[in-house]
Parts: sequence; structure tokens; C-alpha cells
Amino acid sequence: MRIAMIGTGYVGLVSGVCFSDFGHSVVCVDTDGGKIERLKKGEVPIYEPGLAAVMERNVEAGRLAFSTNLAAALQGADAAFIAVGTPSRRGDGQADLSYVMAAARDIAQRADDGLVVVVKSTVPIGTNRRMAEEIRSVAPTLKFDIASNPEFLREGAAIEDFMRPDRVVFGCDTERAAQVMRDIYRPLFLREFPIVVTDLESAEMIKYAANAFLATKITFINEIASLCERVGADVREVARGIGLDGRIGKTFLHAGPGYGGSCFPKDTRALARTAQEYGRPLHIVETVIKSNEDAKRRAVEKIFELCGDRVGGKTIAVLGVTFKPDTDDMRESPALTIVPALIGGGATVRVVDPKGRAEGEALLPSVQWETDPYAAAEGADMIVLLTEWNAFRALDLSRLAQGMRNRCFVDLRNVYPTDSLRAAGFEAVASVGRSGFDIRDDLHAVAAE
Repeated sequence: MRIAMIGTGYVGLVSGVCFSDFGHSVVCVDTDGGKIERLKKGEVPIYEPGLAAVMERNVEAGRLAFSTNLAAALQGADAAFIAVGTPSRRGDGQADLSYVMAAARDIAQRADDGLVVVVKSTVPIGTNRRMAEEIRSVAPTLKFDIASNPEFLREGAAIEDFMRPDRVVFGCDTERAAQVMRDIYRPLFLREFPIVVTDLESAEMIKYAANAFLATKITFINEIASLCERVGADVREVARGIGLDGRIGKTFLHAGPGYGGSCFPKDTRALARTAQEYGRPLHIVETVIKSNEDAKRRAVEKIFELCGDRVGGKTIAVLGVTFKPDTDDMRESPALTIVPALIGGGATVRVVDPKGRAEGEALLPSVQWETDPYAAAEGADMIVLLTEWNAFRALDLSRLAQGMRNRCFVDLRNVYPTDSLRAAGFEAVASVGRSGFDIRDDLHAVAAE
């Protein structure tokens, strides 16, 4: 099959590379000429483990190419995938479809009859039909089909998710579109991965419903964690106890400072807005959105409380600022709430992140960047573990504590047992959902200095 992938952001690039690894001929198209030139040189603009190797292999095999020329990419193509951004629209939280509709118009002006136009971007329910109308308004005689093919890629594990998916979903209105999609995903059919073929609206809804449910699980365990701190329970044991129930499952039950990233925040907002527009408000989803913001604020309060409610003059080492490990993505990261609050309170903030600096320098302009956690902790008053990178999971805790001015550790990902932190010399420890604060009485004065 011949495929044109429009958009070389996270979803478009990963999808295009993986389709070429299926054996298809793929041209990834973008209007950003600089990005295309870097891709032609083998430079991957995002950090995703394993992506560079798969991309190089398929470029060398002649199955993968990069271009700014959409007309050439569409020539002889069986399908054109739209994988452009749908950020939250200012004012109402609904998805901004301007990039999707612009791509649809560009396709209409350049496509030949028989093309299947596939929307891979996350779009509100009804967008595929609106897009078809947009194409017809530009090219009334063009014969084409529409398909919806939402993505379910986890940043940091996208290659594995694409090659070994929990399921593949595509919505189609015609048998021809369905057959083209089956042909594109044939390698997964042969390996008997679940394939869900449905109508356009159901495919669009599946994406939003899945992300909203996962966001709800995260928010639920964070609220339980807050209660655990008050009643003396351990949220890790609670999560384990409920996660063993097959009806609940153990994934997405890790308490922390709230979810972030490119999907959950904008998709929950867009789904809530769509529901309001149709007169069927989703009160659970609306509460999830609010509660997630509360989780970030609670994390700030936890840090301030450990500092005697005053961070002015303190030096704080923050370990990790990307929204999750194994990605360089800073979008909606809890760090974008927590770090500015510390700086606004008068703290000096040092940051260490294996991949976050490239984006983080612009988003967190007032921090000091370090490449080593031990250097960041030297002379500091507090360490805040914010993103659970593997590089931060087996630190020499004694070495960290020895170099600090005041030995405070806030573990917002529950990586380290409290006893281990105290045995290493940390005198004040806070975590999430683990019997509140673990602060020795004699340290309140130290933290308030």
C-alpha cells in the first residue's frame, strides 16, 4: 500500500515509521521545511525510545521518505492519514480543528479519485463527517472515502504499542474504506491482535472515552491518596488491594502530582465541552478535570508545608520535569504548576531531567539546569522527585543527603520507602498517600529557618 502521512508530530511520525515497517510505502509530509530536512538527515525531532532505529531501517529500505510536497505524496496513494495537532481551543476547551480542516482542504485540492482519507488526529465526535463536507465543498466531483483511526500510543512505549496493540480501531462508512484499512493493518490481523471496525462516530467516541476513563483512574487514586494521608493508610497498599480485582485492574493506580501530557488534559476538556454542547454534561469528567488541578496544588502545598510554609531563600533540587519518564514532552506537566510556584515563593530551583531541558528551558526560564542529581543537591535545602525516570530510581541516598544544607526529601512518585530515606540521613520526608508527612519534631525549626 502507498500511504501519505500528513503531519510529522508525535503521532504522525511514529505512525508513518511503523507503517513503513509493516512493508508499506510511506511519505511523511509536513509544512515545516526545517523539520523535514532534519528528518531526511536522520535526525528525530522527538525523544521516543527505539524510533530512530526503526526510522533508519525503513529509510534505507526505500519504504520511508519525508517531503513538503503534498501533491507528490498523494500521487498514487491508497490512503492519506491526517495526523496534525488538535490543541485545546482558548476560551471553551474544545479541540481546535483548524489544522485538521486545513489538511482536508489541501488534500481536496491535490487528491486523485479513490483516495481514502483517514483521520488519526484526536477529534470531537462528528468531525469526520464535517471534514468530508469540507472536502466536498472544495472538490465536489472528487471520489473519496473517509475513515477514523484513533491512536492509543503511550509516549515512551509508542513503538511497542503500535506493533503489539491492545486493539486497533477504525470507523468507516463504506466497505471500500474498511477494506483499505484492513489491508493497511493486515500484519496485525495475521498476528490476531484485536481489530474493532465500527462507524465513524463510535470510533471517535472510543478514543475520548478511553482517555477519560484512564484519567479518571489516576484522579481517583490521587483523591484516595489524599484521604490516606489523613487517616494513616498507605495508598500503595490500597492500590494493590483494589488493583488485584480483575474488574478494576492494577494499571493507572499510581498516586502522584496529577496527570499531564498531550492527551489526557486536552481530551477530557474536549469531551466535557462536547457533552455540554449536546446537553448531556459528563459530571464525572468535569470533576476529574478539576480534581487533577487540585492534585497539582496539593503537591505545592506539601512542599511549602515541609519548608515551614515558606520557601523564600531555600534552594530546591527538582528531579524530573517532563510529564512522565521516557519522553521529552513537557505539555501540561505538573512541573509547569509546581516549579513556578516555588520560584514565585522566592526559592532557587535547580532542575535535572534526562530529556526535558530542550523544551524546559523556554517553559521554565528561571531555573538552573544541572546534568547530575548529586550536583543539584549540593548545598540544597530540599529534593523534590517529580518524574520517576529510571535514572532517579536507584540514587545513592546517603550521598545526596550528605551534600545538602537541610535534608528534606519530597517524593511525589513514591519511589523510595520512607525508612530508606530516613536511614540515609534525610530528616524530613513527604510522599503521596503514605500516612501524611513524616517529619521529626526537631526539624520544623530547621525547615522554617
